[in-house]
Amino acid sequence: MTLKSTLLGAVALTALVPMAFAAGHEGERGRDGQLNIIYWQAPSILNPYLSGGTKDLESSSLVLEPLGRYDETGALVPFLASEIPTVENGGVSEDLKSITWKLKEGLLWSDGSPVTTADVKFTAEYCMHPEGGCAQASKFDDLESMDVIDDLTIKVNFSVPKPNPYGPFMGAQAPILQAAQFAECLGAKAPECTEANFNPIGTGPFVVTDFRPNDVITMEANQNFREAGKPAFASLTFKGGGDAAAAGRAVMETGEFDYAWNMQLAPDVLAKMAEGGKGVPISAFGTLVERIEINLTNPSPDLPPETRATVAEPHPFLSEFNVRKALSMAIDRELLTEVGYGQAGRATCNIVPAPALYASDNTECLTQDIEGAKALLEEAGWTDTDGDGVRDKDGVKMSMLYQTSTNAVRQDFQALIKDWWEQIGFEVELRNLDGSVFFGGDPGSPDTFQKFYADVEMYANNFDGTDPEAYLAQRRCGGEPKPSSQWQGENINRFCDPAYDALLDEMAQTGELEKRGEIAKKLNDMLTKESMSMLPLVDRGRVSAASTTLGGVVLNVWDSELWNVADWYRIKE
Repeated sequence: MTLKSTLLGAVALTALVPMAFAAGHEGERGRDGQLNIIYWQAPSILNPYLSGGTKDLESSSLVLEPLGRYDETGALVPFLASEIPTVENGGVSEDLKSITWKLKEGLLWSDGSPVTTADVKFTAEYCMHPEGGCAQASKFDDLESMDVIDDLTIKVNFSVPKPNPYGPFMGAQAPILQAAQFAECLGAKAPECTEANFNPIGTGPFVVTDFRPNDVITMEANQNFREAGKPAFASLTFKGGGDAAAAGRAVMETGEFDYAWNMQLAPDVLAKMAEGGKGVPISAFGTLVERIEINLTNPSPDLPPETRATVAEPHPFLSEFNVRKALSMAIDRELLTEVGYGQAGRATCNIVPAPALYASDNTECLTQDIEGAKALLEEAGWTDTDGDGVRDKDGVKMSMLYQTSTNAVRQDFQALIKDWWEQIGFEVELRNLDGSVFFGGDPGSPDTFQKFYADVEMYANNFDGTDPEAYLAQRRCGGEPKPSSQWQGENINRFCDPAYDALLDEMAQTGELEKRGEIAKKLNDMLTKESMSMLPLVDRGRVSAASTTLGGVVLNVWDSELWNVADWYRIKE
């Protein structure tokens, strides 16, 4: 089994609404004028190492680029690198403990200075700094050292064999930063570098000219971009905020925008918009899962932030397995899928729904059982002692704050789930927050999904590429967001199990494809079935909208949706 075949398992890419584009046209850079993009969750920062929000990762990808990306099939393709290193071409060592990257010749930063491997090395040092917090830390697991061989060649050394050595510097989540710009932004200083975080110097097709957080970004074509005649657009406006419905109308009905991301809308609403004729929806299934995260720590505002961030004080009732299981049993996932997504969704019990190699066959959660949930709570000693409809035990009432971002589909989900949970004896308060804030990286905000100042919260995310190792490693003990990491971290619900960590270590050293699949399924089940620390709801097809005059768009569910924006162009009538 080769390393390449190990990494590129079967990938299913299903087009829900096919879209054909005319062939591209060569010409001068900037020949097609203005490009307008709308994301109804507005970016709050342009540094993906300081935010786990998709809207921040994708807006950053217009400017910052990695050594390699995943294409629309999930295959690895070079971007800043001259080729993808493999065992076959000598770029990955036979013992799988090192990978050697070579940059393309002549690469320039947008300020005209040369891109070198010193920038690559600095990027890893930036994310791995012991005094800082990095939202993408799991990408750099087991990285031991880096040897800069020359300006174009760098060797990355791992402490253990890495059958999947493509964590660092691959995909939109791990782009290269310019060392000169971020030199004074290491560790605890990282969030303070406003100019660098809002106006990064990059190698991508566009350059930031103005950034207004949680509102709008204006950009212009990068005159030092490596490909002649690209980008076709001279300027770009990236508008944030509003809601999915307004974004969809702006593309498909009014034609005000060229591209809208994440059309999280009911199927009938989406179909009606498409009748406007200005744009069409495009969609594909990948690894995007809408889920409920269960807070395993006590979120009481009476506790200090550090305590609320760790399992030092467990949640007063959600720390009990039977309570979490009852919450899951009360949910009708099939109904949620029908109401929220139709054919663009699939009810799931898995946090890793694809590729098939890594997807568990667990379907237990798909059957709603209200009465069974009640019985489970009774068995655990949670009863309604005062007749107010809310279960309690030892003076603790089952009263929960359930938060998510503001979106019509999510609020429909909240209403349904609140009703089911109240039927089994919980008191549920609903809260929805502007997505730009909820998914933002502001360490001073109490309302981010990382801080998780609630009992349960709902959102969706996914992993780039087709291998879930780094994604599953986000739940490693110690990876929780906390004050000492400027609230950066990927272990959102503060799950911690040494057995889980040991299995992660085994996966990191396993090269045989089928064995990697078995381990991934076990890890998935530990999170979703054996601990029920998170409750997957819907495997969501990624649905966006593109103008009928916009060519070159290739929807990519394995990387940034904007991964090939340099190839976009205006179709001429």
